[in-house]
Formats: sequence, structure tokens, C-alpha cells
Amino acid sequence: MYYEIYIDSLLLLNFVMNLYCLELVNMILLRTATRRWVFIGAALGACLYLFPFLVPGVGWIKAAIFFPLSAAVMILAVFRPCDIKAFWQVARLLLAVSFLLGGALLCLLHILPGGGMLAKSISGIMGLGALIFMEVSRMMRRKTQAHLCKVELIGKGARITVNALLDTGNSLIEPVSGKPVCILEKSIFAGLWRTGSPEGFRVIPYHSVGKKRGILYGYLVPEIRINNNGLVKTCKNIYIGIVEGEIAQTAGYCMILNPMVLEAGQKQSG
Repeated sequence: MYYEIYIDSLLLLNFVMNLYCLELVNMILLRTATRRWVFIGAALGACLYLFPFLVPGVGWIKAAIFFPLSAAVMILAVFRPCDIKAFWQVARLLLAVSFLLGGALLCLLHILPGGGMLAKSISGIMGLGALIFMEVSRMMRRKTQAHLCKVELIGKGARITVNALLDTGNSLIEPVSGKPVCILEKSIFAGLWRTGSPEGFRVIPYHSVGKKRGILYGYLVPEIRINNNGLVKTCKNIYIGIVEGEIAQTAGYCMILNPMVLEAGQKQSG
């Protein structure tokens, strides 16, 4: 028995579905990867997916080799885990998201009127996939909670690693540039400047629960590295607002990250 396969359609379909899966995993991992690398990874995975159809051999053997290889290449290219533990963490998430999207897609194709016709249409499958992706994304954003991670602060002549809270409620921005502002205890910040002094001084107004308005003094930190379970993202020239005393006496963190820094940072591994 022979099947007629259109390579361009298969490539497009796999690219789009890879894109949905990788973007959902990226959301779970707090935007560790840039969107550019999500697109590149989806394209690489789609190209590798075609190999079982292009090379001779036993079908199940080719599938057993190239399909896991495709997933591994996407993970390494997009998220660049720094060790095997981080790799398996991302692999489990990618597998779970793939089953979720695939199962939801098959379910809709069976229950929707005209589902059989949609199953034969590349645009129909991608459209249903987009609807599922948007709904899952919406639910994930609503369920997003504060998250603890490690942050390495790099100043002039000093590096300090602290526990930080990624707080989705922190929308503080520097009023002149519009850049996001993270919050750090004064005693920690002072240790970053063994030589020279901090730059980029700003006066940053803020609103908070229990205090209608106030002022923070802020400075530019040349570089911070956010480590989320072995996945590291580097962010350059980040504004840090300085607070007196302890941010959280018993919660185990001394810094509050603004989630918007994850959108602008440059990811790296190791």
C-alpha cells in the first residue's frame, strides 16, 4: 500500500504544531527562551520529522530514532538546559503538552460536525490547534502564581546570588524609559559595588497594598542571570529598586523580579 504525501504541507503542519507545543512549554518555564529560538526550534523539529519519510528502512525503526531525536534537538536548541536533570524536566513538559494538544485535537475532530473534513485539511487542523493553544494559554495565565528562583546579580567587581520571587503582580516600571524594575534589599545591593559606584540613578514612584504611593531609589545593574531549575536567562541593564530592611523575613527571598524582564532578556545556558 502506498500513500501520497505532500512534503510542504507536512512540513508546515509540523512546524505550526511544534510552535504551539514549544510556546506552551516556554510559558510554563517562565519565558526562559526567546521567541526567536522558539521559531528556530520548531523549524528544526519539523525538518527532522520528515527524515523517516525520506530515508529507506523499516518504518517503526525510523520513527523510534528520528521522532525522539527531533524532540531532543528542539529542547537543546530552544531551552539549552545546562544538565541532564534540566533536560528531562523540559522533555517531560514537552511530552505532556504534546499529548494534551494532540488529545484535545483528536477529541474535537471526533465531536465537531464536519470533523472528518477538517481532519483532511491542513488549515483546518492548524486552526483547531490554534483555538486549543489560545484556550490553554489563557488558562495558564490565569493560574500563574508567584515562583521562586535563583538570581545572580553582577555588579562592578562583585557577583551575588540570591533567592528571588517572580511576582506576576509586580508591574513596576521606570517612568522615563518604561523599562521594568525589580526590587532588592539595600544590604544586598550595596555588596555589588566593590569598585566604583552604581549608575543610572532614578527616582521611581510606586503604588502598593497598604501604602497608596511612595518613592524608590533605583539604579541600573549591568547584568542579572535568572536560574529556573537549571535553565538560565541573562538580562542586561536591569533597573533595581532599593528597599530598606527585609522584603520577606520568613519567606526565604530578598528580591522581587518583575516578570517583564523575562520578555526582554537574552537566554543562555550553563
